[in-house]
Amino acid sequence: MSNDILIRLMDVLEARKQADADASYVASLYQKGSDAILKKIGEESAETIIAGKNGDDEQIIYEMADLWFHSLVLLAHKELSVEQVLQELDRRFGLSGHEEKASRKQS
Repeated sequence: MSNDILIRLMDVLEARKQADADASYVASLYQKGSDAILKKIGEESAETIIAGKNGDDEQIIYEMADLWFHSLVLLAHKELSVEQVLQELDRRFGLSGHEEKASRKQS
């Protein structure tokens, strides 16, 4: 398995912007707009929470993949990149959660 799957997936999601909404699930989400994408993220978040609560590891992985996928759809829709998210995670690396949360109040 390749470590660049998120980048490759983003390339596909970008290409889907040009696809026919009747032929592509992702293109149909783009056509419906941010509210539809955000609704899917909410649904997938809830399903991930339920899977976590139920403790089924396979279901957690499955639902997490759905959540990440729809989160990537949002990034692509908003012309944002995986690299930007990774840079933010890198910025936070080495900070305690308390320090990171406190820094948000100042900015």
